[in-house]
Formats: sequence, structure tokens, C-alpha cells
Amino acid sequence: AVLLAAYVGYLGMGAAVLQALERPVEVQVARQLLREYLGLLANHSCLREPALQRLMEGIIQAYKSGITLQGNTTSLGRWDYSGSFFFSISAITTIGYGNLSPSTAVGRIFCIVFALFGIPLNLVLLNEIGQLMLLGVQHCARRLEEVFHWQNKASFLMKTCALVTGLLLFLLLPPLLFSDKEGWSYEEGFYYSFITLSTIGFGDYVIGMNPDRTYPSWYKNVISLWILFGMAWLALVIRFCINILE
Repeated sequence: AVLLAAYVGYLGMGAAVLQALERPVEVQVARQLLREYLGLLANHSCLREPALQRLMEGIIQAYKSGITLQGNTTSLGRWDYSGSFFFSISAITTIGYGNLSPSTAVGRIFCIVFALFGIPLNLVLLNEIGQLMLLGVQHCARRLEEVFHWQNKASFLMKTCALVTGLLLFLLLPPLLFSDKEGWSYEEGFYYSFITLSTIGFGDYVIGMNPDRTYPSWYKNVISLWILFGMAWLALVIRFCINILE
């Protein structure tokens, strides 16, 4: 009963804080959009509201499909092989950014079957990677105990080193790469890193989706490996936090 009350209270606190922070911005953006919409209709009498509404809906739908206007042409690229590979990773890791999804019936059915077998395969692989990380930490701790004759200090030191190394490799340094390749601020890159590795995956920030930028061929492959090992590391950290709470 106490745990349930703490859980509901934590959710309620989060909802209240988010409402206080985000609601005023939402209202401001909505008012700005309405002003621009009405101003466009008022200043261009040749436009008809139903036609403009259809155009806006078409632009939104095209953007969701990864198509953007560039002058008199359109840009494609979200469903090339690298984009499809990255979508496959986001599916079986359950990140599910939501910025891209199959639009055909056959594609949706395949996605269901693909995820049905892919999610357990991903969990098994993450568990193996996590176990290898733990074994590495334990092996280094034993070596320190043998060399320096430390008892409890060796285990604590290696766990601290593993935590700091993971923070650097998976959370603190990647935002610098995202700042260079995506043009994001460090805060945006750090936010994307945690939201991705924790599999929350809101989809407001996704790498390799800016049509105005040219990405190197290795970029999405490296990020895919970062996601795989980063999820395994963060799962160990979360497991450690669960043990403390219990």
C-alpha cells in the first residue's frame, strides 16, 4: 500500500511540474499559430480556408513520412537502407521514436512479426552484454585485490570506475557528436541520449533526420552500436537503483 501510494504520488508530482512548465508554452504556440493562420487568410484573399487546411494536413502527413520540400523538389531518405536499419533497431529495442512508421498494410504486419521475434532476441543480447560488463568489472576487482591486497575497496573502486566510464561514453560525450552532426545544443544532445537509452523514445529528437545536413555513412552504424551497449549499461545502473530502493 505504501509503495503504491508512493508510485501514484510520484506520478502526480511529475504531472504537476510538467503542467506548470510546459502548459504556458503550449498555449503561446497555439495562439501564435492561430494568428499566423488567420493573418495568412486575411492578407491573401485568393486563398480559401478548406484548401489551406488540406495543404496544411498534407504537409504534416508528408513530414511524418520523411518527405520535405526543398525549393521545387522533395527530399527522400528516411526509408533508404540506413534509415530502415535504424527504424528496425528502434523497433526491437522498444525505443519507438514515433517519428517514422510503416504506411502500408503489409509493412505494418511485417513490423508486428519482426518485433515479436526481435524484442526477445534483443533482450537476450542485452542481458549477455550486461553480464559481460559485470564479469569485466568483477575480474578487474579481483586483480586489484590480488595486486594491492584490497578487500572491500577494490569492488567499490571498480564499480565507481564502471559508472564514470559509462557516464562518459554513453551520456556525457555523445552530445558533443550530436552537436557537431545535428546542430543541437549540449542540453538537447544529453536529453536525446537519456531518452533513447532508457527506451522512452519520445521522438522529438531523432538523429539523421535533418534534410539540410549531410551525414557520413558511418554515423547511423556507430549510433546503433552506442544504443546497444548504452542500453545494456543503463539497464545495469537501473537494476542497481532498484536494489537500493528495495
